[in-house]
Amino acid sequence: MNTIIRFVLLSIACSFVLAIAAIVTTFVTFTVDESAGWSALWEGKIGDVSFLLTVLAFVITFGSIVGAIIGYYWKGNLKKIEKMLTGIIKGERYPDTEEVPKELEPVTERMNQVQEKLRIQTEHVQKIATERATEREQSLQEVVEQERNRLARELHDSVSQQLFAASMLMSAINEAGPPEDPALNKQLNMVENMIHQSQLEMRALLLHLRPVALKGKSLQEGVEGLLKELTQKVPLEIDAKIEAFQVDKGVEDQLFRIFQESISNTLRHAKAENLQVLLLERDENIIMRVVDDGVGFQTESVKTSSYGMQNMHERAYEVGGTLKIISLPNEGTRLEVKVPILRKEDTTND
Repeated sequence: MNTIIRFVLLSIACSFVLAIAAIVTTFVTFTVDESAGWSALWEGKIGDVSFLLTVLAFVITFGSIVGAIIGYYWKGNLKKIEKMLTGIIKGERYPDTEEVPKELEPVTERMNQVQEKLRIQTEHVQKIATERATEREQSLQEVVEQERNRLARELHDSVSQQLFAASMLMSAINEAGPPEDPALNKQLNMVENMIHQSQLEMRALLLHLRPVALKGKSLQEGVEGLLKELTQKVPLEIDAKIEAFQVDKGVEDQLFRIFQESISNTLRHAKAENLQVLLLERDENIIMRVVDDGVGFQTESVKTSSYGMQNMHERAYEVGGTLKIISLPNEGTRLEVKVPILRKEDTTND
């Protein structure tokens, strides 16, 4: 039954009971002619209308008005309670500025307690979910790193050694005495060049598969070690300028990953003969620059399709830096990363 109708009927019933009680009291107290009895109430008139009908109409009218007012009042309060419960279900907090009748203050206080308890439980569940996701990510990274190490070892022990043997064999054949047929001689040179390029591709792939963490080394030590390894395995003239500076470990790790990716791209695609590396601090910024004299490329056509380039940009952004790549066909490639150094003296002095 509708709330308003229920309160109207209840008010009418209460008014009717009060009216009967008033009539009986009036009759018992003030009736003088006992012989007339109760019939006097029916025969009595107010104007042209029977006294009882007048009282009945008044009772119904008064009860309806009072019941409607009370019904509308409590219907509004029930709507507020319903709104609060709906907000709790949706995770919305009931505004403190909302005016609540005094009759509902205990209810709203309990509902706020329930809402606070649900909020705490939600935070706890989210914290657990975050911790589990972090653990899964760390476990996955460990598995990926182990698999990369295994692939790097297998490729180095099998394919890389076979390519080296094939390269030595082709060099021996070509040096022993080139064939008289020019076409055959050209094909042998092509095979030797293909093997040489495959070796460069394999070295770049092994460099890409190796763990990218510095493992306790500084950024300068990691870069110098990688360049030393390149001079031993790759026919590149390397000119490096590396200065000493200190920076957070997270920044070092990201810069070293970018450096590895850039060297890998140079070995695989650039066909460069000279490589220049610059790593220093200037004006509270770390500057890392890698320049080669290779074949170059159109940067606009590669930006949208190269996962490695996108990955380097994202790594630079993660440490608040910028990455710029300038390259043109047959004019080499220049990569520059600039990362601001955030000093901690001000915070420590405070």
